[in-house]
Amino acid sequence: MNKLIIIAAVGKNLELGYNNNLIWHIKEDLQFFKNQTINHHILMGSKTYLSLPKLLPNRKHIILTSKPKNTYPEDVIVINSIDEFNIVRDSINDDIYVIGGAYVYKEFINDADEIILTEIDDEFSKADAYFPKIMYEDYDRVIISENKNNIPNYKHVKYIKKNR
Repeated sequence: MNKLIIIAAVGKNLELGYNNNLIWHIKEDLQFFKNQTINHHILMGSKTYLSLPKLLPNRKHIILTSKPKNTYPEDVIVINSIDEFNIVRDSINDDIYVIGGAYVYKEFINDADEIILTEIDDEFSKADAYFPKIMYEDYDRVIISENKNNIPNYKHVKYIKKNR
């Protein structure tokens, strides 16, 4: 069975974005995101899709939207509901990375097998998009890497859902 993996970069207050853009543009973290998601399916909302400069290479895009399917390129999988996603998910033999935005994270946070966060040691008071609260007790926490040479400092943390 494929895993549903949420991936995001968040500030100290779970800030995600401002004006449909990332707050932090850390080159090494963008490379980390690429390395994690390359050759996998990525699930996003329509605003996240529109914020991309182009389709991300070597990834299969899935867009959750209320817009008609014919408004997107043919090589994109367009779904209009969570139920439709579950049907599509059953046909995918691959991990699926949820890459945003805030609404999509909120919809899938309880279903995620793993959550990979870049936890940035910084705040952004003008943020208008936030990551949902995590039930930390439901996950084992593993630090993947830590970078104290950048400003801001950050660490990559994987939360793995505990078996119940």
